[in-house]
Amino acid sequence: MSTYRVAQVAAAGGPFEIVEREVPRPGPGRIRIAVDACGICHSDAVFVNAMLPGVRFPLVPGHEIAGRIEEWGEETNSGGRQAGDRVTVGWFGGSCGHCTPCRQGDFIVCENLKVPGWAYDGGYAETVIAPVDALAATDAAPMACAGVTTYNGLRRSSARPGDLVAVLGIGGLGHLGVQFAAAMGFETVAIARGADKADFAEQLGAHHYINSTADTSVADALQSLGGARVVLATAANAEAITATVEGLSPRGELVIIGADAAPLGISPNQLLMSGKIIRGHPSGTAQDVQDTMAFSALHGIRPMVESVPLDQTDEAYQRMMSGAARFRMVLTTH
Repeated sequence: MSTYRVAQVAAAGGPFEIVEREVPRPGPGRIRIAVDACGICHSDAVFVNAMLPGVRFPLVPGHEIAGRIEEWGEETNSGGRQAGDRVTVGWFGGSCGHCTPCRQGDFIVCENLKVPGWAYDGGYAETVIAPVDALAATDAAPMACAGVTTYNGLRRSSARPGDLVAVLGIGGLGHLGVQFAAAMGFETVAIARGADKADFAEQLGAHHYINSTADTSVADALQSLGGARVVLATAANAEAITATVEGLSPRGELVIIGADAAPLGISPNQLLMSGKIIRGHPSGTAQDVQDTMAFSALHGIRPMVESVPLDQTDEAYQRMMSGAARFRMVLTTH
């Protein structure tokens, strides 16, 4: 009997444990992937702590998966891929294909979205079975979630080259957002806590840095630069997100990708007279991941990661949760 290892949580909020399971065969429309690496995303905590309906235990999280094709399920269209090809699976882990958003071609907001680690076992493992429509041809784990979310959030915004674009937070998401914004031709502003991050923001490509703890408010600092056409809010902090609204230009847009359960403190009057827009942005489809990777390769954009072996999953997860990661924790199986 062939086996593989997974890092699983036995009950909500529990620690990770390494267990062995029998290697499964993929069914129709599915593919088995040998996992090389899997990023640890803050969103994994939503599943580990059973904060969404339908979470089942034992749970194997992980939706930033990079690996190699091992086996196709019966009657599964390979799409021209071959065994051994390098692929990735992100937050978009497959769609149902029949709900209204799917029939409109908007697969990332599928009403039955198959997120790895929620709909099926995720990538904190040596092997994963995934729907074939989830695959993107790439091998950089964090780009399957953190990368595509920031890239798509910017390219689908109202900003155009030369516009002032601010990235709130320069952590796991934001350090990629700043690089993407600069490469897209935006006048890029990085916003973070403390004066000590200014040099790092400049290294990432930011033209301006705003210390959110300074005496001058974030909104006033943005307005002194002319007002932001777009603020990409990567920080998972509702108060910090709220503080950027008055820094938007007329018809400016706040794009939120940082998840926080707390409400935003925004009044209708802040939006009405100047026509400001607030919207949330989800991740991206498999094609969006490939687009992200192509753009990243063209401009030399890479995530900054700390790699740890699968055996140290619990320690790596806790490091991510504490905010100590610099800047994405990635589990490796080799």
